[in-house]
Amino acid sequence: QARLSESGGGSVHAGGSLRLSCTASENTNDYFCMGWFRQAPGKEREPVAVIARNGWTNYEDSVEGRFTLSQDSAKNTLHLQMNNLKPEDTAMYYCAAGISGTCSLTARFDVWGQGTQVTVDS
Repeated sequence: QARLSESGGGSVHAGGSLRLSCTASENTNDYFCMGWFRQAPGKEREPVAVIARNGWTNYEDSVEGRFTLSQDSAKNTLHLQMNNLKPEDTAMYYCAAGISGTCSLTARFDVWGQGTQVTVDS
């Protein structure tokens, strides 16, 4: 069964940066779509950014221009570079992958990681 493992979370001050990584047990090219989601305490999970197999990306409005997705296919890894972090970015961040269908912030994803915590203080 396919597995995703996140890493790179931590605590930073506002304005700081973190780089999250999501390593897949399979070739990431096998996935039609991959993405990052986050869930803050007391809130529903929300999409952050997605990337299609052809490299197309889409970002949630609040992170556009601050977060950047990249893939290292040789290492089966998806990265999320997060710059100029804000306290409202504090959440558990989850990596997800879709095997088929569409690729969008509202798409259905089939495989999920366990999450990595990001905390931003002011």
